[in-house]
Amino acid sequence: MGILRYNYRSEMLGMHTDITITYPSGNYTCYHPAEEKEEGKAGIFKKGEILYQPDMKLPTVYILHGGGDDDSLLYRYTRLEYYAEQNNVMTVTAQAHDSFFINTAYGIPYFTFFTEELPTVVRSLFASSTRREDNFLIGMAMGGNAALMMAMKRPDLFAACVDLSGGIGCSLDSKYFVESFDQIRMPKMYGAFDDPRQLKDSEFDIGYQARKNLENKVELPELYLAVGENDFIRDVVRKDRNELLRLGIPFHYEEAPGLGHEWDFWDRYMKKALDEWLPLPGRDRRQEKIKIH
Repeated sequence: MGILRYNYRSEMLGMHTDITITYPSGNYTCYHPAEEKEEGKAGIFKKGEILYQPDMKLPTVYILHGGGDDDSLLYRYTRLEYYAEQNNVMTVTAQAHDSFFINTAYGIPYFTFFTEELPTVVRSLFASSTRREDNFLIGMAMGGNAALMMAMKRPDLFAACVDLSGGIGCSLDSKYFVESFDQIRMPKMYGAFDDPRQLKDSEFDIGYQARKNLENKVELPELYLAVGENDFIRDVVRKDRNELLRLGIPFHYEEAPGLGHEWDFWDRYMKKALDEWLPLPGRDRRQEKIKIH
């Protein structure tokens, strides 16, 4: 696997930012499949490897990190790099600080960065596919809520969205979303969102956005939600599940027995998302119908 940490000055954020990118390089070869390995020839050729092409484009999974984390932590605390290699996908994880991935009240437009500038930069400088059917979202914890938000607000960008342990931030349950500010009392939330009394039917109310999508018959990404059975945020994740049920939006939902808000859970479900859930190019989906729970 190839891994890069790219630092550049983001025009949208108005500051330098870090991005971690992985390439599934282990499956590729410089030699034509018809060639036999010659003694003394550099490199080792195995049948079935993919030939490098100057214009090759890779399926891309955008990974949204959790609160208090950065763009590198998921690769250090899970086997995400290995799972991406096995599934022949490129991954992109960008630094979001504790912004909840929104256009914040303090003036830094993270949502616009993640949905407009970041894909443009990645597709311009790296071998990332531009096709919706080749682009996917996985988020954990704070990033799980953000993945669901991006799926609802920019469904044109992604074929599938995986929300792991998403419970703090934007919620599909519009009533709970407003009430959560008094229940959680997290200063970072007030700093990012500002006055919770102004949130209903706002750009941050993704329940409102989901209802608009249904009214307008917008094609939504495939949705997958999972949370640990012992996660302190489990009941909040269930609120999103219940709202999807109420709206009649197809989705798949799982609770992992014995696991909580922890890296063991996120490692297991990063693997499941990449190995089983995401509709990756070439994957046989005939027996993998998305469920309505």
